[in-house]
Amino acid sequence: MLGVLVNMVTVLIGGTIGNLFKKGIPQKITDALMIGLGLCTIYIGISGALKGENTLVLILSIAFGAIIGTLIDIDALINRGAKWVESKFKKNGKKTSIAEGIVTSTLLFCVGSMTVVGSLNAGLRNDNEMLYTKAMLDAVSSTVLASTLGVGVILAAVPVLIIQGGLVLLSGLLSGVLTMTAINEMTCAGSVIIIALGLNLMGISKFKVANYIPAIFLAPVFSWIFTLLPISL
Repeated sequence: MLGVLVNMVTVLIGGTIGNLFKKGIPQKITDALMIGLGLCTIYIGISGALKGENTLVLILSIAFGAIIGTLIDIDALINRGAKWVESKFKKNGKKTSIAEGIVTSTLLFCVGSMTVVGSLNAGLRNDNEMLYTKAMLDAVSSTVLASTLGVGVILAAVPVLIIQGGLVLLSGLLSGVLTMTAINEMTCAGSVIIIALGLNLMGISKFKVANYIPAIFLAPVFSWIFTLLPISL
């Protein structure tokens, strides 16, 4: 778990530094940074989406993930949880919500092969090297993100701990299920959602991105189902 704890701490430190910088940045600069961050987020999403190996897995994951997420209304749950924090930290004239910072940062920090493979390596082999590398990358990313998205980036350290820590603790059970193919499909589904995040950051859309999060966890399930089919799809 050491690698996970280090990753959480780097997010906290980077997010705190970025949030301090945010206080001295004029609104017009913040708006410009949000558009630039949105463009970079879309690029990250497109890069990850290309790792998918089966389009049907993506379609089914997004479709069923959207149904589950909308019925539960994950977006509303996250916004309610962040509402009291916003009342304490959000300033007049600031457009960025705490919930947006949490969701955006969590997806960017936790979607990808480095998260899954690094956590499995840590749990199965006590090898934290990949998580240490990811922690350094996240330190830089969290600083940049917090300079525009604010306190929500700092709070994203909690889901980073829960998600990566859960993967480490369950690594023995998940190692046989999370093959590289399954991980690639998870990355693909998550990256498509990240593209939607980028569009939101640029103000082009107002997708309830959190409602699509179940798609990430459905992707390896559908990937496994397709391996059982007698024909190749």
